[in-house]
Amino acid sequence: MSILKSLKNLTLSLLVGSSLVSGYAMADEMKTQEKPKVLIFDVNETLLDLTSMRTSIGKALGGREDLLPLWFSTMLHHSLVDTVSGSYHDFGQIGVASLMMVAQNNNIDITSEQAKTAIVTPLLTLPPHNDVKEGLAKLKAQGYKLVSLTNSSNKGVKAQFESAGLMSYFDARYSIEDIKIYKPDLRAYEWVLKKLNVAPNEAMMVAAHGWDVAGAKEAGLQTTFIARPGKALYPLAKKPDHVVKDLHELVALLK
Repeated sequence: MSILKSLKNLTLSLLVGSSLVSGYAMADEMKTQEKPKVLIFDVNETLLDLTSMRTSIGKALGGREDLLPLWFSTMLHHSLVDTVSGSYHDFGQIGVASLMMVAQNNNIDITSEQAKTAIVTPLLTLPPHNDVKEGLAKLKAQGYKLVSLTNSSNKGVKAQFESAGLMSYFDARYSIEDIKIYKPDLRAYEWVLKKLNVAPNEAMMVAAHGWDVAGAKEAGLQTTFIARPGKALYPLAKKPDHVVKDLHELVALLK
């Protein structure tokens, strides 16, 4: 019995020791991980809540509010069609074209003017998510440089930030309109890093899109995925450095 008891005690000691070593290793890793100098935020769905567009999109599509996610994903899909084919149309144009495609595929009649009306004004007046203003204010108070990088046009994101009351939180706004290469093409991230004059590991991309953090991670940036409702990571991509539910968790993470 004494031998069994000794073995039991030895096993327990090994397990505890192993756990402590693992804990120390994780703690050391957290300490040695370099905090970013700049936080790069995606805009639509990451900072701004697209839910309010269900009404305008649904009205244009004969009451099919459920087609909003399909419209947005179709818009993203065809922005990359432009990039890989060497063409370029601004995000608004692609949005209108994509809405007409969704309508056609669902046997709904819609004109280009109706599609434009359903998209342009609502998209430019999106409200911020509830956690955004407080989260940005705290990150800024912690000394982080905050910038945005979006597929929307320069004029469009300026109007969005003015409407949402986000202008004062950001040091700069960047749009792929200047290079006409849509995210998640790696060149988009490399371009903004050059504009910021920072190394990839000195910047963190923060986005609610799996495709966005996947592209940024491949470009060498630190990445944080904000798991907004209905958003998922791409399982075949490299994992982001962090996953948070909102900006409040990001604030705590980066203290």
